[in-house]
Amino acid sequence: MNGKKFVVASIAVFVTFEILDAIVHGKILAPTYESLASVWRPDMMSKMGLMHIGTVIFSFLFTYVFIKGYENKGIAEGVRYGLLIGIFFNLPYALNSYVIYPLPSSLCVKWFVFGMIEFVIAGIVAAGLYKPRTAY
Repeated sequence: MNGKKFVVASIAVFVTFEILDAIVHGKILAPTYESLASVWRPDMMSKMGLMHIGTVIFSFLFTYVFIKGYENKGIAEGVRYGLLIGIFFNLPYALNSYVIYPLPSSLCVKWFVFGMIEFVIAGIVAAGLYKPRTAY
């Protein structure tokens, strides 16, 4: 494993998730969230730091798993990885959230669709930035 490239790719994946989350949740889905204000924690914003910490941890794990199966097949490998991990994490999350919380099915579908887009983009970032050391 190329440690420096792992760290760089992990940080880039983290930044990617943070930017995409800001767009998806802070802009696109904000009106939906506002209409469901009674569902969310009243002190949620004061706990956002924990979400960022979780995203850092997830980004490093996402990248670590990617490099463990790295096949040097370019961007297509990142797309496939993003699709696989997206389905692995995102589908159960969307379904479980719909069952557990009083949320409209349309929001859970949007979480799944936008989440899949985020995972594929993060997979592309990981594939684009991580390449092992070449033998000389």
